[in-house]
Amino acid sequence: MTDFFQFEADFVDSLRCIPMQVRCKLDTCGIKLKLSDWNQMTIDERQALVELPCTTKTEIQSYREYIEQLIIQRTGIPTTKLPIEPHPAWLDSATVPASLQEKAQEIGVTLTQQNWADLTPLQRFALIKLSHPGHENKNFPRAIAEFHLF
Repeated sequence: MTDFFQFEADFVDSLRCIPMQVRCKLDTCGIKLKLSDWNQMTIDERQALVELPCTTKTEIQSYREYIEQLIIQRTGIPTTKLPIEPHPAWLDSATVPASLQEKAQEIGVTLTQQNWADLTPLQRFALIKLSHPGHENKNFPRAIAEFHLF
């Protein structure tokens, strides 16, 4: 999976920021990655994190081990572990998270259950991440438009 979103277009060529598909993999394997750590990686290492699979138990474990070794190698500091959500909201196509619905309504959009179900898990992940308080939210309306939700 190496598809990037249009709202990421200003940085995907250089991979200067962590793309959503990598963020999703990080949440899946329970690793917190700082942008400063990401920026210490080579472009090839960043690209590998984009391309490496992280779906099955074995892939998730391999991805975690790869990034843990990479961060130690680049920074000398172990990665910060995150709790792994056993039932992540982005994989639940039946329920629009209330916090996401509230954020969408702030920009005049109502997400129906069908809208939510029609999105890919990665699109749902992106909307959830972009709707968090404190996140740079300029991409939230862009993602809503890109996913044809209004």
